[in-house]
Amino acid sequence: MMQAVSFRGVSRHFGTVRAVDDVDLDIADGEFFAMLGPSGSGKTTCLRLIAGFEQPTAGEIAIYGEQAAGMPPYRRNVNTVFQNYALFPHMNVRDNVAFGLRVKGIGRAERHRAAEEALAMVELAGFGDRRAAALSGGQRQRVALARALVNKPKVLLLDEPLGALDLKLREQMQEELRRLQRALGLTFVFVTHDQEEALSMADRVAVFAEGRIQQVGTPEDIYRRPASRFVADFVGSSNVLPADFVGVGRAGDWASLRPEDITLDPAGREAEVTSRAYHGRVVKLGLNVAGQGLTMLAPASGDLPQPGDRVGIAWPLEKAHLLGPGT
Repeated sequence: MMQAVSFRGVSRHFGTVRAVDDVDLDIADGEFFAMLGPSGSGKTTCLRLIAGFEQPTAGEIAIYGEQAAGMPPYRRNVNTVFQNYALFPHMNVRDNVAFGLRVKGIGRAERHRAAEEALAMVELAGFGDRRAAALSGGQRQRVALARALVNKPKVLLLDEPLGALDLKLREQMQEELRRLQRALGLTFVFVTHDQEEALSMADRVAVFAEGRIQQVGTPEDIYRRPASRFVADFVGSSNVLPADFVGVGRAGDWASLRPEDITLDPAGREAEVTSRAYHGRVVKLGLNVAGQGLTMLAPASGDLPQPGDRVGIAWPLEKAHLLGPGT
């Protein structure tokens, strides 16, 4: 399969700060690829390196086999959608979408036709004459997306594009972006710090920390088979516990056990409930088992224990994932 983007030994240093540190990465043609990590982990710098807004200190970047070193952003067949939309408030929606074509010297009739087609792709047909400043946050995000798509890029870069939206609208836009990516067959590279967003949208996820990639895999791989303690802790909620306590390894090893895999079982290990928090569909229980703290999630139905109660708990050994020593 052709690689849309390849990194080989790529680093980007700012003085003594290694924002990206010796990264190797392949993103396949037509893939929805997520870069996930906390602030300062290097994910956004990698996106900017693909876009050409930054140049690597070391290593090589190729976009569809063409070396990108020294290539300015306007010569790369990529476009970026930013979190802040970066729309021109004095322009109407159509002119915002067509702005890049105008810079390229495309005639008015042709660029307006292309802008209307792009607006239809993002379900904003008929919005061309509206002022960008009069749109809702979700509509402005769609306009920013149409403005990127109108240039027909091979790679669409999305820099935390949903971060400014409320929860319900963000979930709607997640579905819309996934639908659009499948329909167009474009390569999407999506940067986010939201674990659920990455897991629900991407074909594959790269987890970043301290300028390096900690793990690359499918959402299920990342969640069920984390490669390190950091990945287990960062991606979703996990109990990282001594492996011999969990029952899957030796003393000195560690294991990951997801809270939803722990169940109440009168015949199981004795635990004291230390906390309880209602989360709608589930209740989060804090537990103490022989001095070891755990968290479990239980369906918010029926009678559940209260802090101070003593209960029995159990978990299937096949649900625990061995991390190894010192990870």
